[in-house]
Amino acid sequence: MTTEQVQPAKSPATRQHFEILDGLRGIAAVVVVIFHFMEVVFPDYSKNFAGRGFLAVDFFFCLSGFVIAYAYDDRMEKMRIKDFFRARLIRLHPLVILGTVMGLITFLLDPFMAPPAAYGFGKTALLLLTSLLLIPFPVMPERYFNLFSFNAPSWSLFWEYVANIFYGLILWRVNRYVLMVLAFVAAIALGFTAHRAGNLMGGWGKDSFMDGCARLSYSFLAGMLIYRFRLIIRNRLGFPGLTLLLLMGLFVPYFPNNWAVELFIVLFYFPLLISLGAGARLVPSLQRLCVFSGKISYPLYMTHYGFIWIFAHYLKTCKPDQTTLTIVIATSVVILIGIGWGAMKLFDEPVRNFLKRKR
Repeated sequence: MTTEQVQPAKSPATRQHFEILDGLRGIAAVVVVIFHFMEVVFPDYSKNFAGRGFLAVDFFFCLSGFVIAYAYDDRMEKMRIKDFFRARLIRLHPLVILGTVMGLITFLLDPFMAPPAAYGFGKTALLLLTSLLLIPFPVMPERYFNLFSFNAPSWSLFWEYVANIFYGLILWRVNRYVLMVLAFVAAIALGFTAHRAGNLMGGWGKDSFMDGCARLSYSFLAGMLIYRFRLIIRNRLGFPGLTLLLLMGLFVPYFPNNWAVELFIVLFYFPLLISLGAGARLVPSLQRLCVFSGKISYPLYMTHYGFIWIFAHYLKTCKPDQTTLTIVIATSVVILIGIGWGAMKLFDEPVRNFLKRKR
């Protein structure tokens, strides 16, 4: 997912800050958390009101392409490539580390299920190391062969790194018409992926690894094209209106041709939302909310999933009634937002500031 406020590093004060896009990123992150709770309760996504919440990742990828192009296109010629990669590592990796460590802790200290006996010190250490280094290692059947067993959402960060590498080495040099051709090819690959799988929710596990490449490739390139062609649509929808439009895309009900609906949302609807979000006006009274939402998005996304496993084991062990379940999920979402905020203030920001000073 894209992880930073939508503004270029060391930008002049006169450059525009797309704070509504920051706010939408936070809304999407909260939807991801709700989706992860609800998929435990309703494994059949057609019965899950948040069953398309996973498409928030495609929104993140598209927003990331827009953000990276906006922040770096006019600077890359003057930057050393290692400085670009170092800047991205500083921005992304501290929370990869924290999310993995938190995943390990929740794995070892889950009050409803002890770690399986098969995972001794050596195997656990190997799982930890590969997760810390973002090396896919899908070997845990108990966790559906997630690429990163201790923090499943890291799969999208793996592909985010791939996008950053290609951008730093190649894409920033490519003119926008070549990008259009690449995006068209990526759209065909995405359509094939959606039709073959029947949906666009792959990329996180062993059997759907390359689906993540298809999802990243189109959406990242589409985001870059929005910036390169300045496809910014001026409007008065504001943050509330665009939040509603985003939620409509993430909560759309299932249809017989499910894959085609999801493909339409990713190919056309999300890029349209980015264009509208970049051109919308933010009323001053909602500025703090958008800033908070944008800041909390990445920490929330990277620190919540260990608690989803605890919730799954709680559900299996305690079998709560529907009222209790509703209270537990709603309370947990609020608590996880608080944990994300604490992770940002107590770990992510101090670590990044330290690394920037050392740099």
